[in-house]
Amino acid sequence: MTNLKSLIACVLLTSAFGLRADKPNIVYILADDLGYGDVRALNPKGKIKTPHLDRLASEGMVFTDAHSSSSVCTPTRYGILTGRYNWRSRLESSVCWGFSRRLIEPGRETIALFLRQNGYKTAAIGKWHLGMSWPLKNGGFADDGDTWSNDYQEGWQVDYSKPVEQGPITLGFDEFYGISASLDMPPYVYIRNTQPQVKKLVTKAFHRNGPADIDFEAVNVLPETTRETVKFIRRNATAARQGKPFFIYFPLTAPHTPILPTKEYQDKSGLNTYADFVMQVDATVGQVMDALETTGISKNTLLIFTSDNGCSPQAKFPELEAKGHNPSHVFRGHKADIYEGGHRIPFIVRWPSRVKAGSTSAQTICLTDLFATSADILNQSVPADAAEDSVSILPALLDKDDKALREATVHHSINGAFSIRQGDWKLALCPGSGGWSNPRPGRTDFSQSPAVQLFDLSRDIGETKNLEAEHPEVVKRLTTLLESYVQRGRSTPGPTQSNSREIDIRKAGKAARAAKPPTKKSRK
Repeated sequence: MTNLKSLIACVLLTSAFGLRADKPNIVYILADDLGYGDVRALNPKGKIKTPHLDRLASEGMVFTDAHSSSSVCTPTRYGILTGRYNWRSRLESSVCWGFSRRLIEPGRETIALFLRQNGYKTAAIGKWHLGMSWPLKNGGFADDGDTWSNDYQEGWQVDYSKPVEQGPITLGFDEFYGISASLDMPPYVYIRNTQPQVKKLVTKAFHRNGPADIDFEAVNVLPETTRETVKFIRRNATAARQGKPFFIYFPLTAPHTPILPTKEYQDKSGLNTYADFVMQVDATVGQVMDALETTGISKNTLLIFTSDNGCSPQAKFPELEAKGHNPSHVFRGHKADIYEGGHRIPFIVRWPSRVKAGSTSAQTICLTDLFATSADILNQSVPADAAEDSVSILPALLDKDDKALREATVHHSINGAFSIRQGDWKLALCPGSGGWSNPRPGRTDFSQSPAVQLFDLSRDIGETKNLEAEHPEVVKRLTTLLESYVQRGRSTPGPTQSNSREIDIRKAGKAARAAKPPTKKSRK
């Protein structure tokens, strides 16, 4: 009887303070420009060896229909951290740069703020690429206006001895270690929390010239940020076992350009340098998995691996395809595109205490869904004015999804083109790719092309046949639905919200049709 009373008291006590299993550690690894077809577990015909990711898949759940909200870097990151579609922000197209001002609006709730309010220790380690305020020597802050043109000159006016402002620390992260933007964008310096790590400023070029710390080398960034992540896990494992969980947002700098695998991985794939770099990314995931397992906290850790968009053409598709490997798998297009290859991505989840090993989900999900999923796990409500486009995927993780979780999913390309997907139907409000693959806006004459494209993905996963003329009713229905998402400022139930700018869902498509492609003579 005494033992029974003790057990009941223990249950009541843990209920009062929250069951530890109800608050898993969350580790979110975001690869940079990794294609769906680059992971062997998702693409059995793939030629790149990814043993750690394959093991992660065998121990967790693979989502076969996962998507980034954008087909390029910055916008996807905005969606992950805010649970809001990127196109609602000020960024109409393209990406931020190394000295861009902060993209996430003042007062906007982030997943890091939300989790910290619910007892989590939070850290961002790796590539930020969402803007911050760099102090200038003559006062004020750098502001390149989200364009590359001023980045080089403005970078030399920055006072690197002063803290940066409006970065990860102001958005809910207790700790930050990493770089401000992509690894091919200056400044080439590490930032710890708010302080740039600069011993001596010199000029370096990792694709683009710019200010750099004398000791900064691009090849070392992936190993360095991996070490920081592993150290954070080890440092916080004891507290995690005692019911004080952590959230790590680990956005990798790879396999994005500059494609620089360390010596250990050079020529390891037998394919090309990009494939070597993918193998190093796989090994990075393995190191994180090992840290969770050796510290005894893997069972109650929700580990997510995904990518910010499809594979970049910098991977040299012809070289890879000549050896039987397609980073986009069976999908059309690649990074930057509105086609599936631009935004259909790997998404693997391991949570041993809750998610069945070796399972698969065909649910259509989006990277904006982390916020609502975390709230669902914690049995908390999402604030009414936050995460407007986030849907919980917890039912899928627990194999309790008997219907589609999302009403529809919106995608966005580098030039600002929209598409909306519902069920098997996908409507793109533009001609061509909306990005970098052919037929490419600005390089193809679209003046006689249909203004929209409609695909039935159940019959045409390669998006080869435009059915807009045969199914005008579907075009109208999906267009109306997308317009309602814009007007309501959200795609989920809740009070109407405001977008951060005026939005014209047809603008990019109109521009593509109106553009006059350069002649052969002008290209020379």
